[in-house]
Amino acid sequence: MRKKMGTGDRGLGIKNNSTALVVLLCILLYSGMAGRLGAQTAQNPGDAVILLTATQGDERPLRGQSAGSVPALTTHSSLAATHYSLLTPEALEHPLTQRYIEDYTRPGNIRWLNTVIRTGSVYIPFIRDEIARHGLPPELIYLPFIESSFMSTARSRVGAVGIWQFMLNSIPHDMQVNEMIDERQDFRKSTVAALRKLAGEYRIFGDWHLTLAAYNCGVGRVRRALERTETDDYWTLVEMRELPNETIQYVPKFLAVSYILSNPRKYGIDWWPDTFEWTVIKPERQVSLTLLAAETGTDREILHRLNRELLYGITPPDRDYELVVPLSKAQAITDVLERSDTRLLLYYRYQIKYGDTLSALSRHYGISINLIEQHNPGITSRFLRIGETIVIPALREVSPYTGGSSAASAPSSASSPVPQSVPSVRVNFGGTHIVEQGDTLWSLARRYGVDPQILATENGMTLNQILSIGRVLRVPIIE
Repeated sequence: MRKKMGTGDRGLGIKNNSTALVVLLCILLYSGMAGRLGAQTAQNPGDAVILLTATQGDERPLRGQSAGSVPALTTHSSLAATHYSLLTPEALEHPLTQRYIEDYTRPGNIRWLNTVIRTGSVYIPFIRDEIARHGLPPELIYLPFIESSFMSTARSRVGAVGIWQFMLNSIPHDMQVNEMIDERQDFRKSTVAALRKLAGEYRIFGDWHLTLAAYNCGVGRVRRALERTETDDYWTLVEMRELPNETIQYVPKFLAVSYILSNPRKYGIDWWPDTFEWTVIKPERQVSLTLLAAETGTDREILHRLNRELLYGITPPDRDYELVVPLSKAQAITDVLERSDTRLLLYYRYQIKYGDTLSALSRHYGISINLIEQHNPGITSRFLRIGETIVIPALREVSPYTGGSSAASAPSSASSPVPQSVPSVRVNFGGTHIVEQGDTLWSLARRYGVDPQILATENGMTLNQILSIGRVLRVPIIE
């Protein structure tokens, strides 16, 4: 008679004891794997990735979706598969990480994080897609939070610039920095360059925490620290204080921000960045973003945010230059660019006088000799004709040039309107702020558009130091 199988039968209906033992071992192994996977899911950043990238209402975790329903993300290469999550238990339980989690989850600092998300909303979808395309850990979307607060014009005290904070001597060969543009502020090119840099450094170290440390203080410095200590563990280097203090704080700070944004409902991250659609257009001539926005009804601030690499808000003479524009305004902008009768760049008109030189004119108007020559075919420094009228692109508003003679020259005529100021945002700590009741480093960081850690460092303070009423702080000013 065949025995019925049921859940209460220890033998599971299998008579052969060795077979039963194999089955039992398989069950135990499966249970152990499931437990480990469950533990990984508990600290998986997928929730935050969905928070910053979903576009359909049904997919939004802050719109009624339970935490358990967040779909698993697919890795794109062995690079990501090797270390899928940076938020390991060891990393999250480290006292430094715990300290920064406590710091960043205070009410005022949560408001700061929400402000940074709003600032980065234009850039976040592109960065997310590039991270996935390169097969990198999705948590890297949070690196600009601590690098620059998503401010394209951010400039560190040592001269690093842009969302990803590139030094001038560390940019790849395909990024330009000249009198017209600084592509460290180009959100597309700087993102691609930063991700390539991170991927390359990961291939060197094989560990993401060491990779992040190298991104902050340099590959050579991390390598030397590893050689001195004969270890391959970032946290060991931290305990031995073999890295610069800034780097020791940098990785835990990044992990804390990543963890908080990975648990938005728990910590009150309740702002949803809409997907922003844009495209690129080749103007094939120099144009002022301010004039282009006015002619097409495009939001002026958005147009400048999409093209922060333009130091004067004017496209370079390169006919292959790509201008980023809102998709909804692409056709209107194309139509205006095709109309040759539409003036999209302001000029100064200047009549050459005795003693004038192109070098003197270039210094006064803040423009290169080469650019003056491009807009005035046939002109050379050696053969300036007295009485000849030349045009000079108005990169900024300046006083009339009195130059080689005592006579003042008019900067414009009825046919050449007075140049308008072109926004060129640069941050420096030339201002002061007197601390008032209720001020904190975090609230002042929001007010002045700067990372709170940078504000603290510039004033010789720690991030959580209590401000004394009446204290004078150095704060950024916008030039």
